[in-house]
Amino acid sequence: MTAADPQPGPAVTTINAVTEAGRMAPKEYDAVLLASFGGPEGQEDVLPFLRNVTRGRGIPDERLEEVSHHYRANGGISPINEQNRQLKAALEGELAARGISLPVLWGNRNWDPYLPQTLQDAYDAGHRKLLMVTTSAYSCYSSCRQYREDIGVALTETGLDGRLEVDKVRQYFDHPGFVEPFIEGTAAGLADVRAQLAAAGTPDAPVHILFATHSIPTRDAEAAGRSEAEPREFAEGSAYVAQHLATGAAVIDRVKAESGLTAPWSLVYQSRSGAPHVPWLEPDINDAIEELAGQGIKGVVIVPLGFVSDHMEVVWDLDTEAMETCRNLGLAATRVPTPGTHRKFVNGLVDLISERTRTNNISDRPAMTALGPWYDVCRPGCCANFRGEKPTIAGADTTVGTGHDEYPAGVAGTAGGEGTL
Repeated sequence: MTAADPQPGPAVTTINAVTEAGRMAPKEYDAVLLASFGGPEGQEDVLPFLRNVTRGRGIPDERLEEVSHHYRANGGISPINEQNRQLKAALEGELAARGISLPVLWGNRNWDPYLPQTLQDAYDAGHRKLLMVTTSAYSCYSSCRQYREDIGVALTETGLDGRLEVDKVRQYFDHPGFVEPFIEGTAAGLADVRAQLAAAGTPDAPVHILFATHSIPTRDAEAAGRSEAEPREFAEGSAYVAQHLATGAAVIDRVKAESGLTAPWSLVYQSRSGAPHVPWLEPDINDAIEELAGQGIKGVVIVPLGFVSDHMEVVWDLDTEAMETCRNLGLAATRVPTPGTHRKFVNGLVDLISERTRTNNISDRPAMTALGPWYDVCRPGCCANFRGEKPTIAGADTTVGTGHDEYPAGVAGTAGGEGTL
């Protein structure tokens, strides 16, 4: 189990030298692209959706049907699409309230509305510069580079490369707009579990906080945030792990300072898939819960720190499986909400958009850990795709959807002799 002690750290507003090398000058964008994973919206959609998710891997339908049970049990409907509709509307409302005239377009990687059609519709509507906001906050292949690849491939396939420019906002794992809803939720979750224990006559029983995120292959974790031009060393050798640990510490620190509540905590993983012989990040949340119960823990607060909204991995893996594990072990437990359409999260996303726009620009870039603010333009080879290179936007080494500035030479704090990348 990966544990960490709370580390004090208010929001950091200065740009560290390494991150400064990946900063893009503000532009005049004409639309915002909300990009997400997508999910089925009925039983007949489940298999086609899973084929999209696993395309290129040769997985037969029989195997896909075996892993479809969590969708089937919920009517074949993933909550993610409806949540994205609500998030899109919330973003439109906040942009309008600030007098920012940017329409919000929505496209998915794996289900309708698909990204290629969204890009084509954007171009047909007269848009030429899009700023992408994804529903993934952390750095790894599947949560950052794969979005950049899917846009690059879509621009190539639609013939829009060179005619439509697409950039993306920085990964926002430690932006206050993403973190503060978790601070509120964790404080409320601790109070709730304490109340459950008090009602059971054990008010002082030990409680543990589990920060949960999606597991990924260890090879991808080791590549997360890494490139030939990244000089920093990350906790446990992975930006993905380091970002979660740092954000978790920031949450605990603020909860304790503002509510006086605290408890030991650790980072756990969920939603493992793929071949059994391929190593993924551990421990699994259910294994961790069983271990904690064996150590005498009586209450568990589950914080879905790796997730933006309550999609299927949260509804099934946490609300169904993990909570069932807690019930079977007799543990008091609660699951903290994801940011979803929390006012602070929506405001934070619009702040991230305003960091990048010339009009209504916000020059200050807050970050609640020393790891941020993260890059606008990813460094060469960051979060490598081990299956092969694809057209990729928003990277210093990409040629698709271009328009970004090159990295400056000799930035303080970068690897010696890297030059202009």
